[in-house]
Amino acid sequence: MSKALVIIPTYNEKENIEEMVWEVFSLPVAFHLLIVDDGSPDGTGDIVKELQKEFKDRLHLIERKGKLGLGTAYITGFKYALENDYDFVFEMDADFSHNPKDLVKLYHACNDEGADLAIGSRYLTGVNVVNWPMGRVLMSYFASKYVQFITGMPIYDATAGFKCYSRKVLQRIELDKIRFIGYAFQIEMKFKAWNYGFKIKEIPIIFTDRAKGQSKMSVNIFKEAIFGVISMKVNSLFRKYPPKHVSQSESL
Repeated sequence: MSKALVIIPTYNEKENIEEMVWEVFSLPVAFHLLIVDDGSPDGTGDIVKELQKEFKDRLHLIERKGKLGLGTAYITGFKYALENDYDFVFEMDADFSHNPKDLVKLYHACNDEGADLAIGSRYLTGVNVVNWPMGRVLMSYFASKYVQFITGMPIYDATAGFKCYSRKVLQRIELDKIRFIGYAFQIEMKFKAWNYGFKIKEIPIIFTDRAKGQSKMSVNIFKEAIFGVISMKVNSLFRKYPPKHVSQSESL
């Protein structure tokens, strides 16, 4: 059995999902793939079911009723990964904004280089974003800078959604107590991993905006991250975390 599971939440991704599945399974690492579909009316789930006939032992599907939020989709996937004994668990978008080939880099960072959390970083070596309008680039970049300033996390891309967790991180974080279900979920998970002293490494990637399908991003999602991070930081001041025993980011 593979020890690496890639989780992809989907909602109306029929244009992308079949190609993404084939791309992931063509990689030199024997990844397994879990699609968490929120009742896509365009038939995304049906496409995955057909593909399961080809990849019955590697392709898994959880279907949920309606849009329940990005964070809850990943929490569902994390629990599945822990129950099924995966050692490394990945977050990834379905729309090819994350290059599937970079999964291998994240895997090696955790499996071979000892990282507990590897982050595919858009901002580690500058601004590596393709096909976004300038306004959105600036909003995303300064949102990460803002999160870094408020929380103190030494992470350049604090809002990144392309990541690899080692099993022990997900076991340590109390998944049922994660507060946010939207964009701020990505920040909260990093913040908890950092506070628990896990070893974090950023890996530079190039982020490319989707070519097919419709973006789910909105200004309201960014607002959740901006205002939510303040309450998250304040709440952390009243909770005792163990002393940090490792360097927080090998990239710094």
